[in-house]
Amino acid sequence: MTASKHAARHVTPAGRSVFKDLFSPEEAAELEIRATLLRGLQEWLAGSGKTQGAVAKQLGITQARVSDIKRGKINPFSLDLLVKLAARAGLHPRVELAA
Repeated sequence: MTASKHAARHVTPAGRSVFKDLFSPEEAAELEIRATLLRGLQEWLAGSGKTQGAVAKQLGITQARVSDIKRGKINPFSLDLLVKLAARAGLHPRVELAA
């Protein structure tokens, strides 16, 4: 076996965002918010009982983008777009700040 197979691996502690281990604090904060919005949209989509075409029409996006939401692809979606999509879905997105 090579030395790399025996090297210690970093493990993100339970309850801590992996984004904090991989990105600057600013980037991690944005990614966490984007991930929360994307998860909310995924849950809404799964419970909506609507076809991807109907959801696409309601959200004002293409069916391919709905598929990206369903598959959890975060990269195609900016923070501002995810906020708009959540609002169009009736999810009432909001932000809380903590010191």
